[in-house]
Amino acid sequence: MRWEGRINRSDLTDFFGISVPQASLDISRYLELAPGNAIYDRSSKVYLATDQFKPLFPSNEPSRYLNELLARESGVLAPELSFLGWTPPTAVVAAPTRQLHPATVVAVLAAIRLRVCLRVVYQSMSPGEPKPRIIAPHGVGFDGYRWHVRAFCHTRNEFRDFVMARMLSVELIEEAGTDGDDDQPWRRFVDLVIAPNPRLPNSHRKVIALDYGMENEEVTVRCRQALLFYSLRRLGLLGEAARDPQVQQIVLKNRAAILGLLPLAKEGP
Repeated sequence: MRWEGRINRSDLTDFFGISVPQASLDISRYLELAPGNAIYDRSSKVYLATDQFKPLFPSNEPSRYLNELLARESGVLAPELSFLGWTPPTAVVAAPTRQLHPATVVAVLAAIRLRVCLRVVYQSMSPGEPKPRIIAPHGVGFDGYRWHVRAFCHTRNEFRDFVMARMLSVELIEEAGTDGDDDQPWRRFVDLVIAPNPRLPNSHRKVIALDYGMENEEVTVRCRQALLFYSLRRLGLLGEAARDPQVQQIVLKNRAAILGLLPLAKEGP
């Protein structure tokens, strides 16, 4: 209703597979809960959103709609499983599809849930053949491109990141895992204070502030310290000083403080 501005019984019967009488009851109940939100248009036989429309559910925000639209266009979510009806023509930036073996994901999730270890054969960026490792996973993270497993590595005796796609084989083993409570970089959050590049003209800085929803030309983004390297890399903030301000349009205002928290991401050996 909020995004299309209209709804009728067939929208509900087609999506939910319910009967026409049930759809009528559901719409009537909605109108009882939000009496000023819609009015029935007899000519088109649909309920139209009024000028006084207010979302009934607080979670019904633009970001949720656009994320679902992105998931549909990216092939992550099948259209028939989406709550969106009509959608505008949509395009997304092309990117390689990263395939993950279902058994890998199932094993990682089971190890986290059961707090046990995994025996993995892992291909790192280090030279040489893939190596077997025993890891105790306690979380997963996404760096904008790849899924990682956050785990205690029994070889290095420390918490590290393992790229899930590089796990060539996985096996659950009956060895006590971890809940990650002592993984301080994972538990600790840091604030990135982002601002328009001061080398940009004032008019350009105002545009950048609008793009990022800044107030007084700054916005704070919170991330886990364990993902700090990935966050800065994705935002292009790792080596910002020498770059053309038209390319590097944002800067990190609290850069000195943040760099002190930036041990390079420890990927699995």
